Amino acid sequence: MQLELFKKAMKLMGNQFEITAVASAEEWAFERIDEAVNEISRIEDLLSTFKEESETNLINRNAGIQPVKVSDEVFSLIERSIRISSITQGSFDISYGSIDKRLWNFDKTMTSLPSSSTAKKMVRLINYRNIILDQINKTVFLKEKGMRIGFGGIGKGYAAEMAKAVMKKNGVTSGIVNASGDLTAWGHQPDGSPWTIGIVHPDLASQPFSYMKVTDGAVATSGNYEKFVIIGGKKYSHTIDPKTGLPVTGIKSVTIISPNAEICDALATPVTILGIKNGIELINQLNSVECIIIDDNNKLYKSKNIHIS
Repeated sequence: MQLELFKKAMKLMGNQFEITAVASAEEWAFERIDEAVNEISRIEDLLSTFKEESETNLINRNAGIQPVKVSDEVFSLIERSIRISSITQGSFDISYGSIDKRLWNFDKTMTSLPSSSTAKKMVRLINYRNIILDQINKTVFLKEKGMRIGFGGIGKGYAAEMAKAVMKKNGVTSGIVNASGDLTAWGHQPDGSPWTIGIVHPDLASQPFSYMKVTDGAVATSGNYEKFVIIGGKKYSHTIDPKTGLPVTGIKSVTIISPNAEICDALATPVTILGIKNGIELINQLNSVECIIIDDNNKLYKSKNIHIS
């Protein structure tokens, strides 16, 4: 029985997903891939702020009014998100959805930064400590009127892990779920070798600057090469520091490597916000998590246990 790679690409959760299965039969492989797609669509229905009836929108509509009963799944995801907020000193915060979108558009019309006092006002509702969880009743309450949560910083990684779990349960022993660069891989290529993952070059998005061998691991990259503005000759990333409301500078990209795509997805942005020194210090304290940072001058920094080619 000859093993082959079978792939399918599609748009889900507003992002490009590519799902790969290693199998000997094409029809069987695509059935398994479709089951993974259904799982991602199910998660999108739960979490998306673009879907009127999602649990996220239900929580947001009741901000400052009353607690909302949610599914165990969403409750657990919010719980884990708050834990990550706590270890990143608030650099990761799902209540970032509260930011006033008029502040940032990151397009050609943006020619100056808002004043620091305006920016600070715009982010005043971002505060993960005001997401109140009731363990017994499984309710979520946003304390302040106008607060909003969103899973843009963790949802893709979570969906990738859940899709992987469905595929493994249904017999796929090797595969990849790539959620627009947040990627989780398990097993081996058809020839038995580990998967080779390219780390995106921050100046040449179509070319990798380095490769890693991955078996049963996940990778996520956050970079300013996709969305940024240049004001007064300085490049500002679309990543906003939730404490100041101002964009981050100095880092082109952060790549996180760990066994779990949800963790990778959730840590890439906070490391960018924390900066090189504090970001690497944080990663060095976490078990089985590594990172690679490229600064504005293309200098590469990495956490203590990383080996790249």
